[in-house]
Amino acid sequence: MAENTRILFKSRPTGWVDASHFEIAKGPVAEPASNEVLIRNIFMSLDPYMRGRMREQKSYTPGFELGQVLQAGAVGEVIVSNDASLAVGDLVEGRLGWETYSVAKATNVNKVDGNVGSLSHYLGVLGMPSMTAWVGLRNIGQPKPGETVYVSAASGAVGQVAGQIAKMQGCHVAGSAGSDAKVAYIRDELGFDTAFNYQTVASLGDALAQACPKGIDVYFENVGGAMLDAVLLKVNPYARIVACGMISQYNLEKPEGVKNLGTIVGNKVKMQGFIVSDHMDLKAEFMAEMSGWLATGKVKYREDITQGIENAPSAFIGMLKGKNFGKKIVRIAAE
Repeated sequence: MAENTRILFKSRPTGWVDASHFEIAKGPVAEPASNEVLIRNIFMSLDPYMRGRMREQKSYTPGFELGQVLQAGAVGEVIVSNDASLAVGDLVEGRLGWETYSVAKATNVNKVDGNVGSLSHYLGVLGMPSMTAWVGLRNIGQPKPGETVYVSAASGAVGQVAGQIAKMQGCHVAGSAGSDAKVAYIRDELGFDTAFNYQTVASLGDALAQACPKGIDVYFENVGGAMLDAVLLKVNPYARIVACGMISQYNLEKPEGVKNLGTIVGNKVKMQGFIVSDHMDLKAEFMAEMSGWLATGKVKYREDITQGIENAPSAFIGMLKGKNFGKKIVRIAAE
């Protein structure tokens, strides 16, 4: 058996993550015990929420342990099975390690169909990020035909799907992204009505006013900070803010304050956070609907794939800095 390459969590960052917080280790591949399987990892997901798991504080998901392999959503092939529910050659997805081979309890992974174009889809358009967009709009945003929906980080793993779903609901959809190429993608390929580069506009308020001339009815929040503050001055009465993430704040030692929260009261705005893992009872419904949209071309999806497990740390750091273009994935092995 080939050796296992693993990425260990070496130290906790207090500001921006850098290479010193990771360690690449090589060693023997572990043997699965009873009711466990050995998985050859093929694709691994990198997501902003992982930055929160690097802190030593209580959260909705346990933090990464120092000196241990980091975890991520991953998809791979069973190569040894000590459980009757899974056979050698089965394809599975679940929370596995940043490593080339993972041992997992059979009950902690789910069998998947390999006929979906690429197994990476289970980490993006058919996985957690896309379901996050679907649940956030379905349960909180509830966009109605003719309303204006604004999506920040609109070319990212979640944002690109949120905007396309809102368009299917008959909404005017505006988005922002961090480069002209990303802006062109969400506008020209994904069908957003308008978009702007938040890095180059002179004023976020003026850019939002131009993109959303009738105000904002639904804001799909992925950024926080100055972006949220600007949106709060543009919301319409009874607007809904879907608080999915606030990536601009994750690497700050002291998060920025938000000054315009008072507008929530006068405009009777609903702002609600959510975690998609609380809604797994909806997964079958999501998979059926999203699979249909993907098959018919109603939803398009872009992935940004880095080759090699040893490059996962730099890919993760780049994602936190907005260098990815689409859902960030690491290819660990051939499909």
